[in-house]
Formats: sequence, C-alpha cells, structure tokens
Amino acid sequence: MTEEQVYTVIEKFGNIELRAYDPCMIAEISVEGTFEGAGSRAFRPLVSFIGGGNRTGQKVAMTAPVLQDVPDGRSDGSEYVVSFVMPAGSTRADMPDPTDTRVALRAVPAHKAVAIRFSGRWTKLSFDENLTALETAATEHGFTLAGDPRLARYDPPWTPWFMRRNEVVWTIAVDE
Repeated sequence: MTEEQVYTVIEKFGNIELRAYDPCMIAEISVEGTFEGAGSRAFRPLVSFIGGGNRTGQKVAMTAPVLQDVPDGRSDGSEYVVSFVMPAGSTRADMPDPTDTRVALRAVPAHKAVAIRFSGRWTKLSFDENLTALETAATEHGFTLAGDPRLARYDPPWTPWFMRRNEVVWTIAVDE
C-alpha cells in the first residue's frame, strides 16, 4: 500500500475536514500548461527523481498524494507547481540532490488546512466546484485561507474515474 502524507483530522464540518499536517519534504517542479495537463507534464521529471535520477542514484518511495498548487485559486494560468510528498520523516539531509535542475526539494512546516474530498476526473470544473464549497465552508467557520489552494490526487491515472480519491486542500492562517 502506498504511504500517504501524514495528517490528523481535528474536526469535521459536513464533508469538510480541518486537518493538522505533519512537517514533510516535497520534491516539486514548476510547469507550464493547462490545469488538466500540468500533472502529466510534471510527472516524468518527478518520477525520474524518485526512481534514482538523482546524484546518488537513490530510489525514494512513491507516496500519495501528488499535489498541484493552483495559483490564484481559479485562474487557469499557464504555470503550476506540482509536487511529490517524500516519505514521512524525511529531511533535506536524507534526500539526494536532483540531477534535473527543474526539480527542487523543499521542507514544508507543520500546518493546518481545510480539505474537501471528491471522486471523479481531474478537471478544472470539478476542482472549481469543490473549491467553491471549501471556500464557503471555511468562511462560514471563520477560517482565514492562506496561500494557494491545491489539488491532491491519491490514485494513479489508470484508476477508474469514479473510484479516484481527490481533494481540494487549502492552508489556513497560522493563528487559527
């Protein structure tokens, strides 16, 4: 079974979860393209990195989800940051240096976020619909959203669309 990013559910509001995420390391790449195409464009360099395409040839376990930051929430901009979460407990010192200069490693501190889960295809429309529901619930519960929302994909592309686990996740301000 694929390891998943570590978090604890603090509270549920209907289908919205307030979560506390553990700190983690991510490997990320910025790609240009459409919302739907960004994940595909980023996948090869990221999978190459975890498959041994790095300075030491070290393989790194695949984890879930694959994250895609969505700048400005709804803009179908031409640039997205797509990330693989590294195995729990990884530190920068544990990670090999990427050989592809487009791939960067970054430590993500512990944080809180709100999330909404949905199944189906990874489309801009499904993301936007769930983002609207998440924003509404966050506002109703007094949370201040911080940074950009992100799409979290838990399943490989060959998983039937109706069985896919997807989420819209948005960090909330530190004081909450």
